[in-house]
Amino acid sequence: MSITITLTDQDKATLRTAAYGAVSLMAAAGAPHKGITHGCIALTSATGLVGHVLAAKSKDIHLQGKSVAELADQVLPALTAAMSLLGEQHPGEADNFRGTVLVAVEAAAGLAKGEPSPAVAAMARKITAALDAA
Repeated sequence: MSITITLTDQDKATLRTAAYGAVSLMAAAGAPHKGITHGCIALTSATGLVGHVLAAKSKDIHLQGKSVAELADQVLPALTAAMSLLGEQHPGEADNFRGTVLVAVEAAAGLAKGEPSPAVAAMARKITAALDAA
């Protein structure tokens, strides 16, 4: 049995901006390059509706800013919006999205190699808080 779940193009753009933006924030906070690669792989390895949205070829991710603060001003609200959107329309997918982003953040932080830097750890906490704010 197949269940068709639809999202608007704007909804999909919000999910992609939030997820890939979280990995971008980790990079901006100083996460190791190899970790960022692993974070992106984690996003493209997602399953379910979230996996289909994140794996789609798209040019709708527009992250701009000359500072970490400007990037965070776009990404953190997008994370909360994505969780709200999925929580209202597809609660199971909200959990999937949260888990996927947190795996990507953990991979980006390079936690397998030991403790992340204080800046990277702080950014991971901010991302988690934005996911939980919905």
